[in-house]
Amino acid sequence: MSREQLEGRWALVLGASSGFGAATSRALAAAGMSIFGVHLDPRSRLPRANEVIADIEASGGKAVFFNTNAASARKRERVLDQIEETLADDPAAGIHFMLHSLAFGSLLPFIAEEPEEAVSESQMEMTLRVMAHTLVYWVQDLARRGLLLNGSRVYALSSEGAERMAPNYGVVSAAKAALESHMRQLTLELGERGIAVNCLRPGVTDTPALRAIPGHEAYIQEALRRNPRRRLTTPKDVADTLVVLADPDLTWISGAVIPVDGGETIVG
Repeated sequence: MSREQLEGRWALVLGASSGFGAATSRALAAAGMSIFGVHLDPRSRLPRANEVIADIEASGGKAVFFNTNAASARKRERVLDQIEETLADDPAAGIHFMLHSLAFGSLLPFIAEEPEEAVSESQMEMTLRVMAHTLVYWVQDLARRGLLLNGSRVYALSSEGAERMAPNYGVVSAAKAALESHMRQLTLELGERGIAVNCLRPGVTDTPALRAIPGHEAYIQEALRRNPRRRLTTPKDVADTLVVLADPDLTWISGAVIPVDGGETIVG
């Protein structure tokens, strides 16, 4: 794929300031794309978002970033209004590539000795909304506004936890399973429009989201034992894969859960 194939095209990255989202934003920009980035950072962490913006612009792309809550319907509408304004001068423009990389949720068990130590209804619902249901809501609004075109593609980041259980991961596991189900339904409903929807399942990756999991050190050691290459997956591994999948000529991959883990999941 040549850079010219992606130049002038736009990507929308949810969770653009760190981890997979930051790496993918940089990689897509290096391949010629411009980036709409949505992130939620306090002032102390804004420098990392600014670094991503600077790297995108250094690659020759445009960077339009929004520091806002991607799980809020009202704020989602505001972001999409501004995206439409940005693209208004080009009637043929739309979102060629969308990445859903939102990782925020509860890491509490279902059952605990004390009620306050177990996940609550509100925490369960928040986790499912942020990590799974927002995929549907963003895609719905993009489609309604005509921002997803024939040839657009949507990717969401799942994990092996969609099928396997681990301590304190039950709520996130449910969210990942729902995310994959949402992806399949969107594939069915958007297929006639020529819009592809897929999930990627990265292997264990040292990201801020992983480090937020209690006992994550054990996950790292287990992944190093299982992975045939004896290393963790990196954000760059995932970003490089997504750049390939952004190729406008690749139109026939949809409804899939694609492992990006160096073979980690095939080892028991």
